[in-house]
Amino acid sequence: MDVRARANLGLVSSIPFIKGHGTENDFVLLPDPDASLDLTPARVRALCDRRAGIGADGVLRVVRAKAIEDRPSSVDTVDTVDPVDDDRWFMDYRNADGSVAEMCGNGARLFARYLHDTGLVSGAEFTIGTRGGAKAVHVADDGISVAMGVPRVVGTSTATLGTATLPGTAVDVGNPHLVCEVDQVLGLDLTTPPGYDATVFPDGVNVEFVEVETTDRLRMRVHERGVGETRSCGTGTVATVAAVLHARGATAGAATVFVPGGRVRVVITEDGATLTGPAVFVAAGELDETWWQALDQGIAE
Repeated sequence: MDVRARANLGLVSSIPFIKGHGTENDFVLLPDPDASLDLTPARVRALCDRRAGIGADGVLRVVRAKAIEDRPSSVDTVDTVDPVDDDRWFMDYRNADGSVAEMCGNGARLFARYLHDTGLVSGAEFTIGTRGGAKAVHVADDGISVAMGVPRVVGTSTATLGTATLPGTAVDVGNPHLVCEVDQVLGLDLTTPPGYDATVFPDGVNVEFVEVETTDRLRMRVHERGVGETRSCGTGTVATVAAVLHARGATAGAATVFVPGGRVRVVITEDGATLTGPAVFVAAGELDETWWQALDQGIAE
């Protein structure tokens, strides 16, 4: 499949899609420059269904920022979020349950690779828009790097897993995380969502469990809000490295984070965090329009 040839398919009546993943955190990518698709929560859930749909942890819509009403603009942005220009390509990200999310590091790499490989952007360095603000990216043969902003340690809280209560560090990476250090991640049962304090995280939280092997080598598993356990979480790896650094009184450092789907590299400086890892296209095709329209009528789920 020639990805470049499919870049303009979003302008015709068919509904194209690309399937891909970043360290096995997988996504359905929808080219939709003018936001002509009615991307309802029901349609997102159906796309992400691993039996009745394509199957994914989330949906990435490729759209111009000016078509997204809730993007951070120069009028309403806070100091920690960079505004998104109208003409920027915007990653409209949805969790598997249909909910809207602020940012996704693994998804951002796949999104960036799509823009680069289809020629929608020029050069290897460019900026994309997200609900977490504008993010600079760099595309290279050995991986894609995304500037993730400054991760902020915002306090402490606890997570419950079965009968155990685990202390954790709350980290804001444009979306909320709670990082809990454990002796070993391999045997954890994450089939049931971890409990958390809803007064601290009223919009839900991604809960990371980290095993510190060395100061620059970490193992992590994650339960993502709106999804469940995933094979990887880009913002979660950044939050994890920030929390581990914070625990030893540091604000800058680097680590390789091993997740079930592979590994990524996180570097944190005073200026912000950079996440580097792979982005892989798996397949491309077209959605069945009868199925898509039936979802709008609530009869295909």
